[in-house]
Amino acid sequence: MSQSAVAIRLNPFKGTDGPEGASVPWSPYGRMLDARPAFTLDPRFHAGCYYVQDSSAMFAGHVFRKYVPERCFRVLDLCAAPGGKTTDLAASLRERFGDDFLLVANEVMRERSRVLLDNLAIWGDPNVVVTGCDPAAFAALPGYFDAIVADVPCSGEGMFRKDPKAEEQWSPALVDLCAKRQRRILSDVFPALRQGGLLVYSTCTYEDRENDENLEWTAAELGGEILPPSEEFGSSGVRTTRSGNLLHDGEVPGEGQWVGAMLKTSPSGSSSRDYNVLRPLRSGVCKGEMRGRDFVPSADYALSIGYDGCYPEVDVDLDTALHFLHRDSLVLKDVPTGYLVLKYRGHRLGFVKNIGSRCNNLHPMSRRILKTV
Repeated sequence: MSQSAVAIRLNPFKGTDGPEGASVPWSPYGRMLDARPAFTLDPRFHAGCYYVQDSSAMFAGHVFRKYVPERCFRVLDLCAAPGGKTTDLAASLRERFGDDFLLVANEVMRERSRVLLDNLAIWGDPNVVVTGCDPAAFAALPGYFDAIVADVPCSGEGMFRKDPKAEEQWSPALVDLCAKRQRRILSDVFPALRQGGLLVYSTCTYEDRENDENLEWTAAELGGEILPPSEEFGSSGVRTTRSGNLLHDGEVPGEGQWVGAMLKTSPSGSSSRDYNVLRPLRSGVCKGEMRGRDFVPSADYALSIGYDGCYPEVDVDLDTALHFLHRDSLVLKDVPTGYLVLKYRGHRLGFVKNIGSRCNNLHPMSRRILKTV
């Protein structure tokens, strides 16, 4: 069985410094690598210079960029973990609208939301809010979002090459269950999309019932106009279906993915603006907090593209950077005491507090390198 190519997507707001590779045709910052490097031992990965993402999964970002409305200030990534599509959307929105946007990344599964929080903190865009709501909760904000991206849970046929367990768990009954669940999710969240807003719907299955049929059902029953599939990547293995595009493993370098899009034509009703239902897990980037008489900077602030350079910065070599990421105590010579930002090749990694004899390491435990360095 052939293996999918390893792919990354560079962060254009952190200098696009990352492993080199061939371009992904549908992603301006996507790169396909010849081999899988040890990402864990690359400080640029921990600095948010790039995100490791399957090349097929980047196609949803292409569809979003192709059809993003002229007025697109508020976007919802409904099923966001682990964060690949969210980081792609964040970069696309910032390139198009500057700082004038809000991206809500939602993940209802608690364990997956923790991974999402870490990945988005590393990516570093302060305009991303993280929530952990059931899709139905967003109905309290009718017409609030200009675009919704829904990469919904599915029967997973596109993951068979990558995950043998997905093939073991597949059955016609699972397809039926997923198709019904997807319609419920779309029905629940649809009121939150404004009239004229964009819905990007994607799965990692090849089942027509979960793909074209569900988008067509949404357009007919909830009110929408299906947008034409992309035809420019046929030579790269991307199929055109009735209402979207199918990327089939073995025909493209990555795994399986289906993506379609539509504009909402039905009215959304009045908005209650009841933001309390969202209960954000993360809202913007915290600069730090008071602990006794000491203001302790937040690790996320060092990684943010909004960081304002208010702390001394120290460039370190690879060995020191890896020991920082391992959360070891460090000794740095000829540097100021107090809080310092460590950098590797010009990229910020996080904070230490130099107390003279050693430095206290402020790297979050959840992001600590577990490998011996």
